[in-house]
Amino acid sequence: MKLKKNKKAKKMRGRGMGTHGWGARKKHKKSGHKGGKGMAGSGKRADQKKTLVIKLYGHKYFGKQGITSKGTQKDKTQKINLRDIGLYLEKYGKKTSKGFEINLKEYTILGVGEVKHKLIITAKQASKSAIDKIIKAGGEITLSENKKIKRKEEKVGEKKEKRGKSEEKKEKDVEKKKEGEEKVELKDENKKGVEEDK
Repeated sequence: MKLKKNKKAKKMRGRGMGTHGWGARKKHKKSGHKGGKGMAGSGKRADQKKTLVIKLYGHKYFGKQGITSKGTQKDKTQKINLRDIGLYLEKYGKKTSKGFEINLKEYTILGVGEVKHKLIITAKQASKSAIDKIIKAGGEITLSENKKIKRKEEKVGEKKEKRGKSEEKKEKDVEKKKEGEEKVELKDENKKGVEEDK
């Protein structure tokens, strides 16, 4: 006869058990019959403690705050198109002898739309197309963040000056060569005249 062996009962030792054999969670915290000490139990489902925490620390205690990288920051500047400025000229600006003066220091101007009036605008930023359209219509624009634009314009001006100087040098060299050739021709003619007289 075959004897049946009793199999050992499988036990889950500490896996899948939230209390590890201690019953309720509060029984193994060494804090009496309380739910814990200090800020214990102020998690997602701790509605009974949230009122006290908010009184002590405010609403910023819960949730995530702050930004870790510049790439995640949102562009908070307000944007406006030239089309919208044209529709609401009386709202945004004042009419003067030079044109419409508009103060948009907190705005970034975009180039969608056409400019039909002379606009004198002060803005935080502006796109290249917007700047070109405003200037073509006879207007002016001043930017509060125009350091990079100024540098670029200075570099372009320096390059143009260098090109102009090099072209002037070339023209002077060509003129000197022509003068030298003319002098040589005059000398040759004088020599021929002297020989004929002899």
